[in-house]
Amino acid sequence: MAAGEVPPSVRVELLGPLRLTVGGQSVDVRGPKRRAVLALLALAEGRVVTVDHLVDALWPGDVVESGRQSLHSHVSRLRGHLGPAAGRLETRADGYRMDLGSEGIDAAQVRALLATARGTVLRDPKAALAQLRRAQEMWRGPVLADLTDVQPIAAAVEGLAQLHREVIDALVGAAIAAGQAGEVEGIAAATAAADPLREPATLQQMRVLAATGRAPEALQVGRDFRHRLTEETGLDPSPALSELEREIAGGAVGGAPLPRPPIPASAVTRLIGRDADIAAMQRLLGAERLVTLVGPGGVGKTRVALEVARREGAASTLLLAPVTDPAAVPHALAAALDLAVVQGDVLLACAALLGGRSALIVVDNCEHLLEAVRSTVDVLLTWCPGLVVLATSREPLGLAAEYVVRLAPLPLPAIDSARSGTDTPSDLLRVPSVAVFLERAGRVRHGPPLSADDLQTVADIVRRLDGMPLAIELAAGRLSTFSLSDLHQRLDRSLDLLGGQPSGAPRHRTLRATVEWSYRLLSEEERRLFRHLSVFVDGVALDDAERIAAELAVDSDPGSALARLVDASMVEASFEGGTRYRMLETLRAYGQDQLVATGELAEAADRFLRWAVELVRWIGEALATEQEPSADAMLRRELANLRAAWRLARSGGYLDTAAAMVVGLFEAITYRDLVELRSWAEELASDPAMPAHPRATAVFGVAAEATYHRGDHQRAEQLARTGLGLARDETDSWMCRLPLSVAELARGAFPQVVEHALGARTFPDGSRENYGIAALAAAYGGDPERARELNARGVAGARSFSMRSWAAYVTGEIETAAGRRDRAEAHYRQAIELARTAGATFLVGVASVGLLAALAESGRTADALRGYREVIDYFARTGNWTHLWVALRNLADLLRSIGDEESATLLNAAADAAPNAPATARPTATGSDLASAETAAPDRTEALRCARSAIKRHLAGAEQLGQPSGQPRLTPARRSPRR
Repeated sequence: MAAGEVPPSVRVELLGPLRLTVGGQSVDVRGPKRRAVLALLALAEGRVVTVDHLVDALWPGDVVESGRQSLHSHVSRLRGHLGPAAGRLETRADGYRMDLGSEGIDAAQVRALLATARGTVLRDPKAALAQLRRAQEMWRGPVLADLTDVQPIAAAVEGLAQLHREVIDALVGAAIAAGQAGEVEGIAAATAAADPLREPATLQQMRVLAATGRAPEALQVGRDFRHRLTEETGLDPSPALSELEREIAGGAVGGAPLPRPPIPASAVTRLIGRDADIAAMQRLLGAERLVTLVGPGGVGKTRVALEVARREGAASTLLLAPVTDPAAVPHALAAALDLAVVQGDVLLACAALLGGRSALIVVDNCEHLLEAVRSTVDVLLTWCPGLVVLATSREPLGLAAEYVVRLAPLPLPAIDSARSGTDTPSDLLRVPSVAVFLERAGRVRHGPPLSADDLQTVADIVRRLDGMPLAIELAAGRLSTFSLSDLHQRLDRSLDLLGGQPSGAPRHRTLRATVEWSYRLLSEEERRLFRHLSVFVDGVALDDAERIAAELAVDSDPGSALARLVDASMVEASFEGGTRYRMLETLRAYGQDQLVATGELAEAADRFLRWAVELVRWIGEALATEQEPSADAMLRRELANLRAAWRLARSGGYLDTAAAMVVGLFEAITYRDLVELRSWAEELASDPAMPAHPRATAVFGVAAEATYHRGDHQRAEQLARTGLGLARDETDSWMCRLPLSVAELARGAFPQVVEHALGARTFPDGSRENYGIAALAAAYGGDPERARELNARGVAGARSFSMRSWAAYVTGEIETAAGRRDRAEAHYRQAIELARTAGATFLVGVASVGLLAALAESGRTADALRGYREVIDYFARTGNWTHLWVALRNLADLLRSIGDEESATLLNAAADAAPNAPATARPTATGSDLASAETAAPDRTEALRCARSAIKRHLAGAEQLGQPSGQPRLTPARRSPRR
């Protein structure tokens, strides 16, 4: 087909024998399998039909080996039948799609005609009648009779039979309304005779008879139906029969207009990202009688439920949002069922109408009428065994038969991939939350496609809106007023900024209104607990939440109050790693606003800070014991909350709290590469008010430790000495002596190291790492026996995994310094294993440096190179250049041993010139060393580039040869100064 040429029309007719026309010409499609493929693709009406679905349908049971290949062959031949329109049969990643357009499927046209007729019958019944006649004429005989052995087609045939009944019912009703009842008398009689127990057909026949002046016959038809139903099923007809009998007997022979469509239009916009949720709901509705879709306001419960109802076809929908009186619920249900009840019990009349028929009812927005809805649904499920109810609510109904499904927000772009730039524009476009934003934005602002940077901004917007569909739609709508960057900058005001259109439901016109709708349904105690939990930015553990509830004097059981918040969709419960309660960001922002409005902000902030101080105190103590792994997990789990507490303490001038947090985190800062915690210590030490504070010595000691880990051992020594100068007694001085001793170790002042390390014996829980530091100084100073004696004293007091790891590492260093590196390897490996158990990532790094030197000396060059690649990246990532220079010097020794003199010389020159590189006992200068002295020292960036390039080059050579790239000389490696 030539470029720009419009492909010919394609039409598939299903309402009779399967028929295909292309460009108006009939095409003969032969073979039952190929005809079944065509029918299944047409029945999907433009949706993708997966390969698995097609294969299961065509070859049920044990699928033949060639099933997929045969399917491919049939699809290929179908494209041949389509000729120039072959492009309308599309191949997708997981299946096939047939694009037939709005006029390409007769069944779809019939549904459209039926919907139009129902919408126009009141104002123009004759026009509606004409449309319905046209729809009726599209049936050409038995529907797909030769294909009903294919189960999905057989099911579709049943659906099309139901559609035919609806068209006939509508046709008869429109004829009555248009004054042409006589023209459909035969149709009405035949329809009732075809299904003598179907009440709607009987009612239509009665209306036709009454409208043509034969009221007695109409009443007799009703009496016959009542008798037949009772005799054959034991059931009574619905109240609608009695009501019609009264109307006919009273002379009201005009009949009733067409019933309104049972399913309201859910929205004019496309539903994005919910296919999996809808499929799951459909599966559940096949097995459960009451399914309640719960979630916070704005998550999209109504949209999903209405889409499920639309796909189910025969469903009625009860919309409760506008209903405020609990007593009105049965009346609203009757209206949804098109049941006019003028006397008697309305709810029982609804139950009688539904009877034993299979039916689906959607009950939307139950949360403000829970008691009334609970009672209503309970009666319906009891009296109507064929009934299935799909409810939406911000909390469960609480019935025994209820199956609760929590609807999650839309999937979000990954944070890590966005930061690293690995998300491509096409990747982001496929993320449902981003797709919703772009789809809605395109309706209010037209223009060129967004740039890659703009898409990253959109990704951040939908993340900050928690993937909530309502919030995303409201935000996208604001692009009519703001630019994308303006909107992004103002999201902190999202509760009020994101207003909807006046036509929207009142509870959804702004995010604030949406949240208030749920908030007002809580008791005052529940509201107060919700407010005070909102200060936790990343959720709160069960024990902490219960303690807060107790402190707030909640009268009910704290667990019950928390359960109520979860049920009301104000708080989410997660159970991975222990029970935890979280809030969506929009809900948390509302809780913060309410703290201000109620005057409780200061109380909540004080409680939050006390929680943080108590937590870091426990973490600090537990990290020094056998509980270290649990404490490490707790620290990492609560880091976001601790970050919020830290910022609150600093911005609010809570110096005591800030000092307590920093001091309590000393153990975490020492052995865990949580760089953020180190920045807190340095920030606090630079506060002008800190020197006069009672805990100044401890704070300066922690800051010195943090600075040492940043690779600046000179600054660390200054901070430690400043802290010692501020000491009022020896209580906290150990916190300064430890970092001072390792800073001195880095500059090779071994006697001073021993002095300060042993002077740190005043720390609270006895012998610990200070003996290991002193042992390192003794070992590096040439006294291995003294080193072993000191380390043994430290081992005796080692309780935590970190301290045992530290002792093993020191043992490895002592053995190496004594020239027994073959014995050192096992100790390094033990240190690494214990450190990993503890989460002490820094100890893993320094022990790995020692291990790699042992590997290199034993000839395992390739293993050593791979290890250096990892450890160099690790220290570069955490910014610890003191230890990075040690690793680079050791790498230089390895490179020289395998003949790479140039790279080794550059790395040694860079380390020698670096002010933060630790001192090393350099051997007598060789020719290579002299060349190093004459080489211009590269900077840090060039040193890293050189190291990585050399490792990559030599590893490639070793892998190509299938053996180590060389045998290193037994040269002593430069020692890591500590930790």
